[in-house]
Amino acid sequence: MTITRITHLPAGSDFRSLFERSAVQTGFLLTVEDRLGIERLLRHRGTKNAPNPLLLNGLLRHKLRISRGAPEPAPPGLVMAGCHVTYMISGDGARTGALSMSPVPIPGHVLVASLLGATLIGMRKLQKVPLLRDDGQIETVVVLDVSSSPDHDAA
Repeated sequence: MTITRITHLPAGSDFRSLFERSAVQTGFLLTVEDRLGIERLLRHRGTKNAPNPLLLNGLLRHKLRISRGAPEPAPPGLVMAGCHVTYMISGDGARTGALSMSPVPIPGHVLVASLLGATLIGMRKLQKVPLLRDDGQIETVVVLDVSSSPDHDAA
């Protein structure tokens, strides 16, 4: 297939700014601390206890590639390590947990070293995205609320 008609932007247009605005509204934002935490999980094999570590590693690497840097201070409603997130998966009802960079399970926490946690990190309140499950099914996850953890505020 050959493209015969090429559309040109008007002179003086900065097409990058158009993409940046849409990426801010629809993409993922990672704080410097979260980006470093994900890189640490990957480097130190922190995903080895996941049901499918190869799939999870691929998702985390993809998240690092496609995410923009979050402004400092992080905006309210941004899902980041240490926050409490309330979310819903495919209409099943609201669930809540603290997002954690820990490589081992902790009661009441959603691990970034899981497909759910890897999907949630960098999302914003009311954002909805596809969620890949361990069994290969694809569902939808929506962030209902985000609040800072008292433990995280004290640190």
